[in-house]
Amino acid sequence: MRIPAHSVCTAIRDDIVTGVHGRGSRLTEELLARRYGVSRVPVREALRTLEAEGFVVTRRHAGACVAEPTEREAADLLETRTLLEPLGASRAARRRTEAHLKVLRGLVRLGQERARQGTGEELRSLGGWFHETLARAADSPSLAALLTQLRHKIDWMYVVEAPAGPVEYWAEHGAITDAVARGDGERARELMTLHIERSASAHRLRFASGGGRTERVRNAQHPVNTAGPRR
Repeated sequence: MRIPAHSVCTAIRDDIVTGVHGRGSRLTEELLARRYGVSRVPVREALRTLEAEGFVVTRRHAGACVAEPTEREAADLLETRTLLEPLGASRAARRRTEAHLKVLRGLVRLGQERARQGTGEELRSLGGWFHETLARAADSPSLAALLTQLRHKIDWMYVVEAPAGPVEYWAEHGAITDAVARGDGERARELMTLHIERSASAHRLRFASGGGRTERVRNAQHPVNTAGPRR
């Protein structure tokens, strides 16, 4: 059975984000095909996609390598997110469905409960689901794809510290959801802008100016999940 290239792409991207493939390291088709248990064809397609996304670069005499973004490029990501997330919230206020609202409200309730309990790691996952759901509620596939790519790259380049005030952080999520529920696009945009600007201070670069990583990386091999892209 031919493994879809998007599944291979997701697996390689995840391993770049988590540091399995370090910045600047070579990505040879043969080794990647062996690692993920696939042929070289989907690997080749995946590398082209990842190059277009900015995770991979092609170098003379070296071939495909993991990109080495600069601090300026990393800063640009946060600035771009500050522009796009509020746009998504504004559109969600006009285009969301009741199903989207139900999920958003459920995430806010759970997030507020976990914030009071102080379970930090789960809060980060819940926050990611909240922002992803809001992007989907905007009913704009191109915008949702851009925001997803942004989140991947921010996760790759930054360590995100737990918010100093998790209860207030989730109160902001609740206020955004209320604005979306009322169909108030301008208020949703305003609240999301403030939320993103406040959360920016919690981001710390994973690499120093000289290019060294600050976090330990994993090395375990694994096959691609052929049932679909990994989340």
